[in-house]
Amino acid sequence: MLIKFETKSNRVKGLSFHGKRPWILASLHTGVIQLWDYRMGTLIDRFEEHDGPVRGVHFHNSQPLFVSGGDDYKIKVWNYKLRRCLFTLLGHLDYIRTVNFHHEYPWIVSASDDQTIRIWNWQSRTCISVLTGHNHYVMCASFHPKEDLVASASLDQTVRVWDIGALRKKTVSPADDILRLTQMNTDLFGGGDAVVKYVLEGHDRGVNWAAFHPTLPLIVSGADDRQVKLWRMNDTKAWEVDTLKGHANNVSCVMFVAKHDIIVSNSEDKNIRVWDASRRVVLMTFRREHDRFWVLAAHPSMNLLAAGHDSGMLVFKLERERPAFAYSSDSLYYVKDRFLRCFNPTSQKDDQLMTIKRSGNFNLNQAPRSLSYSPTENIVLLCSDVDGGSYELFTVPKEIMGKNDPPPESKRGSGAFAIFVARNRFAVLDKVNNQIVVKNLRNEVVKKNSLPVAVDTIFPAATGNVLCRAEDKVFLFDLQQRTTLGNLHIPSVKYVSWSNEMEYVALLSKHTITIASRSLVHQCSCHETIRIKSGAWDDNGVFIYTTLSHIKYCLPNGDNGIIRTLDEPVYVVRVFGNSVLCMSRDGSCTTLGIDSTEYLFKLSLIKKRYDQVMSMIKNSQLCGQAMIGYLHQKGFPEVALHFVKDERTRFNLALESGNIQVAVASAKEIDDKDHWYKLGVEALRQGNACIVEYAYQRTKNFDRLSFLYLVAGNMDKLSKMMRIAELKSDVMGQFHNALYLGDIQERVKILENSGHLPLAYVTAYIHGLTEVAERLAAELGGNVPSIPSSIKSSLLIPPAPIMCGGDWPLLRVTMGIFEGGLENRGKTAHEGEEEAADANWGEDLEIIEMEGPNGDLEIIGDEEVIEDGDGEEGGWDLEDLELPPELAAAANIAGIRLSNSSFVAPTPGMPVSQIWTQKSSLAGEHAAAGNFDTAMRLLSRQLGIRNFAPLKPLFMDLYLGSHAYLRGFPSAPLVPLAVERGWNEQGSANVRGPPAMVSKLSFLEERLKLAYKATTEGKFAEALKLFLNILHLIPIIVVDSRREVDEVKELVVIAKEYVLALQMEVKRKELKDDPVRQQELAAYFTHCNLQKVHLRLALMNAMGVCFKGNNYNTAANFARRLLETDPPSNQASKARQVLQICERNPKDASQLNYDFRNPFILCGLTFVPIYHGQKSVLCPYCTAKFVPGIEGQICTVCNLAVIGLDASGIGLGLVQLGVVHDCTTTSQVPIPTAELPNGIG
Repeated sequence: MLIKFETKSNRVKGLSFHGKRPWILASLHTGVIQLWDYRMGTLIDRFEEHDGPVRGVHFHNSQPLFVSGGDDYKIKVWNYKLRRCLFTLLGHLDYIRTVNFHHEYPWIVSASDDQTIRIWNWQSRTCISVLTGHNHYVMCASFHPKEDLVASASLDQTVRVWDIGALRKKTVSPADDILRLTQMNTDLFGGGDAVVKYVLEGHDRGVNWAAFHPTLPLIVSGADDRQVKLWRMNDTKAWEVDTLKGHANNVSCVMFVAKHDIIVSNSEDKNIRVWDASRRVVLMTFRREHDRFWVLAAHPSMNLLAAGHDSGMLVFKLERERPAFAYSSDSLYYVKDRFLRCFNPTSQKDDQLMTIKRSGNFNLNQAPRSLSYSPTENIVLLCSDVDGGSYELFTVPKEIMGKNDPPPESKRGSGAFAIFVARNRFAVLDKVNNQIVVKNLRNEVVKKNSLPVAVDTIFPAATGNVLCRAEDKVFLFDLQQRTTLGNLHIPSVKYVSWSNEMEYVALLSKHTITIASRSLVHQCSCHETIRIKSGAWDDNGVFIYTTLSHIKYCLPNGDNGIIRTLDEPVYVVRVFGNSVLCMSRDGSCTTLGIDSTEYLFKLSLIKKRYDQVMSMIKNSQLCGQAMIGYLHQKGFPEVALHFVKDERTRFNLALESGNIQVAVASAKEIDDKDHWYKLGVEALRQGNACIVEYAYQRTKNFDRLSFLYLVAGNMDKLSKMMRIAELKSDVMGQFHNALYLGDIQERVKILENSGHLPLAYVTAYIHGLTEVAERLAAELGGNVPSIPSSIKSSLLIPPAPIMCGGDWPLLRVTMGIFEGGLENRGKTAHEGEEEAADANWGEDLEIIEMEGPNGDLEIIGDEEVIEDGDGEEGGWDLEDLELPPELAAAANIAGIRLSNSSFVAPTPGMPVSQIWTQKSSLAGEHAAAGNFDTAMRLLSRQLGIRNFAPLKPLFMDLYLGSHAYLRGFPSAPLVPLAVERGWNEQGSANVRGPPAMVSKLSFLEERLKLAYKATTEGKFAEALKLFLNILHLIPIIVVDSRREVDEVKELVVIAKEYVLALQMEVKRKELKDDPVRQQELAAYFTHCNLQKVHLRLALMNAMGVCFKGNNYNTAANFARRLLETDPPSNQASKARQVLQICERNPKDASQLNYDFRNPFILCGLTFVPIYHGQKSVLCPYCTAKFVPGIEGQICTVCNLAVIGLDASGIGLGLVQLGVVHDCTTTSQVPIPTAELPNGIG
């Protein structure tokens, strides 16, 4: 049994598959109806209108409808597209058990605990017949799939078959409608429209289910007597054929699966049983430990079943549908219907080669699972699950055998998997002994190879090698050398596909494809939300694979996309250009056409084959938002620009690629203020002052325009802007422009005209305008503001710019690969000249200092100036020159070159901070590069750190310490410089070293000394702060040697022990009214791993506290421990005195939670002992231990990590990680290191 989908919910009482979509309805005991997509594993919708359990549900086979019936006596018809109930059918007087649509007529049949069966017309919404005769609850009722029959099962221990032929005749005969309605009004129970044809009696208890066979005159039933009965019927009678016994409790549901000639039943004994309908024996049993089964459903066309139980439902298959096949020597060899066949895709010829002998029951998971073919020896190797796993070796006959010819003799053997590893050798996996047995074609053992780890599957590889799947990885095993050539951690690999040259391998899991090299070096991965079925490589190195609904591609960099959709799942065998050879589930070979343009275009971009890219752009119809988004994402906006017609999208792509000309053209078409603003920002970034000015003028953004003229040093235009502001009565704009120009008289005039006479007087007086100041003072009279004599006048004039006007100088670069050939694609020379003639929009605008009709200032651009063609001046005297033909030809060639030689801005280089993060997996170096986000993710994964507040100032110190800043020109921004660790003048300029680190191991050692000193002096709060700071610094420290790695690990343990000890001591000093707890904490303090001098002080302290508390026995223990440490004379003398006193009265006045004889560790939160053998959880960083039940909290010792979280361990440096970084590339070369210990390493 192969489970495809499973849900967790309340008890499922009704199930129904959709006929075409991958949907299933589940009705729950809570009254909810769930609509699931079993391919995606998602809940699509919920329907909640029933009041009480819903026991029956059924999809219509063609309309977007389903029907449900529940314990509220109601039948509801729903439209799942509208997501609502259309109407409710009322008539039953008790619980409704099942509801079903008729396959052809607009009928619904329902069974109820009111002992009746009702047939409804859902179009007219009326009951058209009531079937009475059962004298107990009717548990189910269903239509026959082809005939005019209804089967019902009841707790009256009978199964009844009803003939509804008369009802059908009335329905299809319109003349009888009035008669039928009259009869319904006069006869409540429907008269003779439906009559009992058979009554099947044989069950000893109530019958829960009865179902028709889809094609044969058979009925199957299940009852509370724990039996499944098989019945046969003809035109006149029905009789019992056989009884199937095996269930240990009530049989809830039973049904036929016609494709396999089997019966499936489930029961309240928590079992699903599969029976052979011909031999009446159990084929397989599936059991759940805690859930009773209630209902079964079968897909109308696919090999899918569903079962509902107490805690949800499951969708499953009874057998694998993937055919066994192998492609070799331009032919496809496959097994179909117990025959080995050969298909030639070139000639489309399909030959039956030989018959394969049936082994056991060929119908259920006994068919060949895999096929391996040796072309040189013409031998086929078949593997199946017969006898727990076996293989068969066949020699393919040279002549085609007929259907009646006897099957050839085969060589058999036991083994889970078998594959060819050479021309005349094959390997068999022996799971029992965990070894690979190599055999020859005579089925004789040649060699046995023990495997390093437990292996459950082997896959083919290069000659002499096998690919082995272990629990959480795959590895390549050399059978000759008996060594592992490579391994890759990837769980649950199902299929393997090698490229044509065996350069790459695709490892297919349930939802993931992993591409690796021949030595299993990971290349890329892609994930799918639905199941991956198969895959094959094309000749270009692109992996083509199928899911349940699509053919897709996976590029070498992990990008994937859809090639085409599928009506039904297929299995890819081979890819030939634009066609794919596939196999369907029924074993037929088909060739599907595909369009490879999209993935070949992307592949050419990845491999930088730009000539092919340009050819595809010119000749192919590549378009669509997906392609545009892909090009934009991959950094080719200039290529995406050629696919876009929408002006807004073209504008954004042009800005992204720095193509100002296209952006301006699009902005003119859009003519939107926001787009002009964006254009101005991008043009300003590029230093194109003319376009910035033009954009500001189009939006009439005078403030920005004035500031632009200020920074460009264009005083003439600033004067014009001041006059424009005056005409628009913009006082602030006028004042700002006067301030920019340094025009004092104008500023005084503006202030005076606006009524600010005191400000005007102060401005005039300070800047020496004596006459104006006296005139203003006279106007102010006695309100003249006083001005201190120490004030000196100064003009607020910005410094003169380095460059006055014009565009910024840009680096002259070569033409881009996609420029020229694409820009001028399809343009004539005349069109190019017209574009050049229209390209002078960047000139200065002519500003007319007068008001327009609306009172606004009119700004006229160059394009609006009307020229008189009949001017007096003759213009340029450009006459045609007569040139020699050879010079003209050379000029034409040169002109072509010049027309194509446009220039693009250089591609910006990679920032040093990005280089640092790409070459390092150390959190400290990521923080030094300023990439705090990845640093936090690294610490979270490596150490389980979630509280980053204590690390924030340390991150900032690292970042500031690895960067320096230099001043350039006065108006230019600061120039950042990356400070590298170990830099020297002899180093290469193209090789970047790691960032300089402000925190080093020597710094930690200094802080450790200070912390020791503070502890000795009894400054516990200060010492605790220092030790915590050490714990916070260690995750971001970087070391350079194995010795330093060991020192840092030791430092973590030391700091953890001291933090725990000092926290207890600080806590003890806070407890004034609890002497017992004080003694306990003092006792625990002595069990921390401290320096000897501090241990002596802790023992002295604990001895004194317990002695004062009259706990003499405990105090004596501390005195003995103190004497064992060889203390100084004063401490030894005091210890001996206490010991002498305590030994006279070795008793404790109070009971302490402390047993010094039993080894223990301390909980970092509750400060209680965790004795040896008790469960505990620990901090993934500092390894402090805690009592169970506080997982998920922040560790109280380090204040960083989450207690109980799994972590991979900290990375401290390159030596500790076991790799050497090549500073010129991002590759990693293994170096030999000793095995790292567990924990932080």
